[in-house]
Amino acid sequence: MYKSFDLNADVGRMVYVKPIAVTDLPREVRDQAGGLDELFAVHDAEGQQLALVADRRLAFALAVQNDYAPQPLH
Repeated sequence: MYKSFDLNADVGRMVYVKPIAVTDLPREVRDQAGGLDELFAVHDAEGQQLALVADRRLAFALAVQNDYAPQPLH
């Protein structure tokens, strides 16, 4: 289970988890996607991609382990 987050947390420590269709990614990334249709990107508040992982749960765990407050984007 994910730990709860303070919605008033420092915006600088907030990241966004967003599903990405593998077909929308560059060929070199698609080639490494292992047959998955969707990956999950972790972005900072300015929109810079920090990570791209195969699983939504992993994206949230990665954010928490790095002291970020993850928020889902649809």
